[in-house]
Amino acid sequence: MVELAPSILSCNFYDLKSDIEDTYGTDLKILHVDVMDGIFVPNISFGFKVINDLRKNCNYFLDTHLMIEEPIRYIEEFKKAGADRLTVHYEACKNLGETLDLINKSGMKAGLTFKPKTDKESMLDYMDKIDLILIMSVEPGFGGQSFMEDSLEKIKFFRKYIDDNNLDVKIEVDGGIKTTNVNKVIDAGADIIVAGSDVFAKDIKNQINNYYQIFKQKSL
Repeated sequence: MVELAPSILSCNFYDLKSDIEDTYGTDLKILHVDVMDGIFVPNISFGFKVINDLRKNCNYFLDTHLMIEEPIRYIEEFKKAGADRLTVHYEACKNLGETLDLINKSGMKAGLTFKPKTDKESMLDYMDKIDLILIMSVEPGFGGQSFMEDSLEKIKFFRKYIDDNNLDVKIEVDGGIKTTNVNKVIDAGADIIVAGSDVFAKDIKNQINNYYQIFKQKSL
């Protein structure tokens, strides 16, 4: 079944504990953690301390999306903080293969993503090093953007490639996804849905349940 990974970037950081506790008692298994450095993208979010505090206080899989330059510098620190997967950007790594190898060697899962204008086929040489390909359906850096419709073709492209080559790689989609458009993202082949404001800016528990209701209907 499709899984939801709500992005804590859209949480109320004045009351983060309450927002996270509102997710309890649902089918949720994953939290999406967006780390931004103000260089690779024009925004700054949070770092090791937030991840470490989450790790100490909840059992969710911490799906950590690094929008930072040369993430290879910090792999060990993210491991110590408690990240479960590090997804890095194709454009941010001088030696992408080495970066992915070090993530895998650390015991974390490795994910790969790319900006909307980057050639999707450039990712194919690295598919044997990752367990997740993240399709950005907005420009990375800010929440609340509108979904880019051409992302659907990218999802279909990777769905076919993964299936044809019998790869154990999940497809995650992030950006502008809501309960009103998630069906077409699932139909295109997504395995994991990242939603931010559509979860944390609303009745959190109810909205998570709404997503899983859709997912369960799709799996019938």
